[in-house]
Amino acid sequence: MSQPTNTRIVLASRPEGRVKPGNFRIEEAAIPTPRDGEVLLKILYLSLDPYMRGRMDDAKSYAAPVAIDAVMEGGTVAEVIESRHPGYKNGDFVLSHSGWQSYAISDGGGLRKLDPEVAPLSTAVGILGMPGFTAYTGLLTIGQPKPGETVVVAAASGPVGSTVGQIARLKGARAIGIAGGPEKCAFIRDELGFDAAIDHHSPDFSEQLKLACPDGIDVYFENVGGAVWDAVFPLLNTFARIPVCGLIAQYDGLDTSGKDRLPHLMRDVLKKSLLIRGFIQREFVDQRPAFTEDMGKWLQSGEVKYREDIVEGLANAPEAFMGLLQGHNFGKLVIHVTD
Repeated sequence: MSQPTNTRIVLASRPEGRVKPGNFRIEEAAIPTPRDGEVLLKILYLSLDPYMRGRMDDAKSYAAPVAIDAVMEGGTVAEVIESRHPGYKNGDFVLSHSGWQSYAISDGGGLRKLDPEVAPLSTAVGILGMPGFTAYTGLLTIGQPKPGETVVVAAASGPVGSTVGQIARLKGARAIGIAGGPEKCAFIRDELGFDAAIDHHSPDFSEQLKLACPDGIDVYFENVGGAVWDAVFPLLNTFARIPVCGLIAQYDGLDTSGKDRLPHLMRDVLKKSLLIRGFIQREFVDQRPAFTEDMGKWLQSGEVKYREDIVEGLANAPEAFMGLLQGHNFGKLVIHVTD
């Protein structure tokens, strides 16, 4: 019987335009051995998220790019299978940042223990992890929705957008979701309780959005950019707040309009006193205890729901990731690496 190996997916080349299968390479390597003060992790779940597209480019950003021939980065749920660290024992489950591989070594830095009795382990990279925290902090700290206001969120069936809309409703605001396709729109309207759901593929998308927001838009949680922003922009009210979480239409060459939006944007920033604030969730790390308490309560009561899109097998991560960038996922995209 052959010995198990560490399957690794590395960045083989930087994308030119859309990400392609050739930008990745699957390798087999020996399983590493932990030294004193280290643990060996077996990866159970890998989170796939849009921000990873930016890490594939050699461009200045808020984090360093992935090096060529290095393992693609990503959040993971793992099991400690060999410990030489006093703080961890075999069988512990942890949240880690081990990337696209089946085994990893950690010195314990950045690990967070997980209790599988509290919530399914996969939620640690979803509703109880970075996506949920991003929605919570961006909406409440920057958006600050008030009762009766209208909150619009793009990519509303995804892990961040779906959470934004549900929290907005909990705060007494109207939640309008923008998603791609009738199935996703039905989900956010009928299952998540959004006040309205607009399909951005519809030929009359802009008119539908206007009808759903008769009093304008007070908070727009930006995940997409491109044509969705073009429809939202004229409806923004004076003093509207725009938390900018992502611009997925620009990540992978999906926005081909070639428009120069800057002159109109700056005019209305001044004229309407708009607040536009980009953010990375780690800026609000001090809010994590409040998030953990609030989200745990909302999940237990059923006031917040979530959906996962789980793909089996690490080898399918590149294809799943390329689909994510084109909106093919339905819910939080997670790779099930192993049991």
